[in-house]
Amino acid sequence: MTGTTNSFDYNGLRSSFSLNCPEDFNFAYDVLSAKAAGSQKTALICINRAGEHVENVSYLQLDQAASRCANAFLALGVAKSDTVLVVLPRLPEWYYVLFGCAKMGAVAMPGTNLLTAKDMEYRINQASAKVAVVSDTHAGAIERIKDNCPSLEHLILVRGMREGWHSFEKISKHALATIDRSMVPPTRSDDLMLIYFTSGTTAMPKMVGRDHAYSYFHHITKSYWQDLRAEDVHWTLTDTGWAKAAWGLLYPQILAGVSIVLYDGEGFDLEAHLKIIKEHRVTTFCAPPTIYRLMAQADLSGADFSSLRHCFGAGEPLNPEAMRAWKVATGCEIYDGYGQTETINIVANFPGMEIRPGSMGKPCPGLTVDIIDEQGNILEDDEIGHIAVKITDPYPPGLFKGYYRDDAKTAEVFRNGWYYSGDTATRDKDGYIWFVGRSDDIISSAGYRISPFEVESSLIEHPAVAESAVVAKPDEIRGSIVKAYIILAEGQEATDELTLDIQNFVKKHSAPYKYPRDIEFVSSLPKTISGKIRRVELRKND
Repeated sequence: MTGTTNSFDYNGLRSSFSLNCPEDFNFAYDVLSAKAAGSQKTALICINRAGEHVENVSYLQLDQAASRCANAFLALGVAKSDTVLVVLPRLPEWYYVLFGCAKMGAVAMPGTNLLTAKDMEYRINQASAKVAVVSDTHAGAIERIKDNCPSLEHLILVRGMREGWHSFEKISKHALATIDRSMVPPTRSDDLMLIYFTSGTTAMPKMVGRDHAYSYFHHITKSYWQDLRAEDVHWTLTDTGWAKAAWGLLYPQILAGVSIVLYDGEGFDLEAHLKIIKEHRVTTFCAPPTIYRLMAQADLSGADFSSLRHCFGAGEPLNPEAMRAWKVATGCEIYDGYGQTETINIVANFPGMEIRPGSMGKPCPGLTVDIIDEQGNILEDDEIGHIAVKITDPYPPGLFKGYYRDDAKTAEVFRNGWYYSGDTATRDKDGYIWFVGRSDDIISSAGYRISPFEVESSLIEHPAVAESAVVAKPDEIRGSIVKAYIILAEGQEATDELTLDIQNFVKKHSAPYKYPRDIEFVSSLPKTISGKIRRVELRKND
């Protein structure tokens, strides 16, 4: 599809925006149950790790399973506002538990499947979790740390039997498939619904509380960036433990009434991915830039992408090279979008809008997003500053109210009438926003301010580079210099000649002052469990 139309009216889109969340909004009742009423439409297309289609779950079945979960939890003594740790693969039970919690007022706390026993102990104790719902993969880890978690009362195992655990299937089987909303404590739209943990790129993960209104305001994510329609078959590649799953597998998709591909695969399996897109006629697709690059660099000559109509990316900055390669391979543009665990989608490329490769796009309707300095002043075009959301009346849709149980950290990010995202960017004369990096990652060298992402975008275009991370290295003359840690592509060998070639390549494809004066070839890079590079560790090395 093309990246622009002459009829696109961004200003009109913003000026016509209107979205008011009801005071008693509860997604599980007001959206899911409403979609399910008398409907046998497929909500989930469940595919196992071998890439085989296992089952379809209708909207009605999904709603009934969520009600059973809610009734089962109530029978165990779980109450409104109790926190429930949920660490599950991409299985339909993940939906049942999250929506079951919402129906009876408990607070679901999703966790990635990469969590260790120590990670789960930290999360359970930080949030005083009362219940843990996991698969057999994590049951052993929970048993090792449960005695260190005084708040933990109930252990629930999905798809398995274990001594000392409740079987999710058993307690759900004997519970009613309906729940009367009037018989449980009422929920308000500003009641806590979810707790997510940030990815922890610069410090220990923080708790982000999301209220019921958060799910409602994903209307913005659905409409302006993802462009979802009821007839779509949608697939987002994400772990169930991250807020990206709320964006890509949950709220926007069910608001639109699409059929969601739920693939329980591990890692990147090109053959399985292509088979799913072809056989299930996927129309809307979201993946991180890494996956787009891997797919586009493969031999796709026999692949069938004819069903795709809209592709988008999120989770990390999208390099222009990834966008070009995907367009060549499939004929589809990638519409980049930006947001955080603390927000909904707040900056995006919208269908019909001119795409400028490397730009995150423009602020979404309903939100005032701009580039500001430390004092809260809006900066001139092309100046590097903080990406921030203006605190308005009414309150910015989908913006969190503060870190759960952490007033000090909340005060750090809410100041001068803005929410400071912790990310930096520039804004061009036409209002497009260009990501620079985390606030702590900016490199100051001989008076220049250099974006690690910008250098990494140049490095990734060199054929010998598979992956890179760029940081500041202290230097007596320049203050700092650009240092690059590089993982070489298969078949490449680290030599002085290659180092010089890479440096000259960056000089040619970017401003000369941005080239890495120091290059270190490595076999791996330190990352968070969400896959984001921990540059703070690399800086400590230098």
